[in-house]
Amino acid sequence: MTATVQTRARIGPVAANPYPWPYDGSVDAAHTALICIDWQVDFCGPGGYVDRMGYDIGLTRAGLPATARMLEHARATGMLVIHTREGHSPDLSDLPANKRWRSARIGAEIGSVGSTGRILVRGEPGWEIVPEVAPIPGEVLLDKPGKGAFYATNLDLVLRTNRITHIVLTGITTDVCVHTTMREANDRGYECLILSDCTGATDPSNHDAALHMVTMQGGVFGAVATSTAVIEGTTA
Repeated sequence: MTATVQTRARIGPVAANPYPWPYDGSVDAAHTALICIDWQVDFCGPGGYVDRMGYDIGLTRAGLPATARMLEHARATGMLVIHTREGHSPDLSDLPANKRWRSARIGAEIGSVGSTGRILVRGEPGWEIVPEVAPIPGEVLLDKPGKGAFYATNLDLVLRTNRITHIVLTGITTDVCVHTTMREANDRGYECLILSDCTGATDPSNHDAALHMVTMQGGVFGAVATSTAVIEGTTA
């Protein structure tokens, strides 16, 4: 009887800027993580933190449809899926004074009560991930108190335990939490790809500038692509 050999999906080369991703040609999907950063009501839902600050949540929600498709692809190909949420403990003991002061100054003080509960507080409705890209059982859900997903979390341990070498990033906001996480990951040796259609910012020029910065110096933090390019660049 001949044994059946199962092949696993490989990603790459993906049409990306400024180089075909990944740098090493292709990667087993099992060694790749899709990180979905802060798709929370507070950042892209009515009445949340971003909405309270007066920004257009249509801009932060823009990447949701493509992210939902990318999530489906990641789940089908065996990528490790990680979701992050930014928020603070109910007693605000992990909230820096300057961060609280700045949020109060623009009318959306972290910890204050709004239509989606206390702003950026763990356990509140605004802290939850929106249903379009909600986690399913078995996916990693990581809570962070700051912008970068590596700060004060076990993200690096989770990635290394699961033998992850390559990271694909989605989320909000492109210029803050996503960019900070990409920089942190790059410094730790992970090969990173940010998806332009799966991210968004409160200002379109900031979104564009954040993506452009990635492409400088031959790909200083990694590369930029679309979710369609990743899907088309995946082989069974």
